Amino acid sequence: MLSAANLNALEDAGLSFIVGSRTSKAPKELEEHFVLRGNFISDDGDVELTHPMGQGRDRRERRVVWHYKWERAKRDRRTLNLQIERAQRVADKAEPLKKQRLDKVSGQTVALDENLIERARQAAGYKGYVTNIAPDIMDGHAVVEAYHDLWKVEQSFRMAKSDLKARPIFHRTRDAIEAHLTVVFAALAVSRHLQDVTGMSIKKVVTTLRPLHTVTVAIGDHDVLVEPTIPDTAREIIDAINAQ
Repeated sequence: MLSAANLNALEDAGLSFIVGSRTSKAPKELEEHFVLRGNFISDDGDVELTHPMGQGRDRRERRVVWHYKWERAKRDRRTLNLQIERAQRVADKAEPLKKQRLDKVSGQTVALDENLIERARQAAGYKGYVTNIAPDIMDGHAVVEAYHDLWKVEQSFRMAKSDLKARPIFHRTRDAIEAHLTVVFAALAVSRHLQDVTGMSIKKVVTTLRPLHTVTVAIGDHDVLVEPTIPDTAREIIDAINAQ
């Protein structure tokens, strides 16, 4: 997603976006900020910048929010140290030369790429977000929180596949394709609504309500409507839905 062409296309379509930036860009993009204000940043703090993306006529200024977390910095440094150890083993010929991020090869010589290591150290703890949403509409922390809600989108796709049993179906015409997508997303919207009003997972709602059936029994010349016995758990769900 993070290409100037993709972001321009989204913006030209009238859409707002928040996409993750490449962490490797952090040192370069933050360098000017660090020169002017120092490199101290509080835990859960953010730095906002504008950065040009694209070439020629497609070049546009983009808002970039860099968010810092101390726990993320610890994790990043721990991972980096392991990568340095492995890169050093490759440089010492204790391991075969493969594609190593922190090694540089010059002829027959393999050595640690100290510049790359230093940039990685400076980037530890930072995660960047590129957006076209104005700061007066959504500040830096709101941008970060909105991006972190992506897990709900991923959860929805898993829910559609597992709990709702939505499956790929071959359709040839555009109308049929859009109709299928409409049915799936309508089911997902209803499921999300049921989760919100009941406080239960859609799987529990479905398994609890599925056994309930009203049937018509023919007795002689008469049809008798037989309603199911509704257990307490099912009654709680029904009452929560009817309260809306």
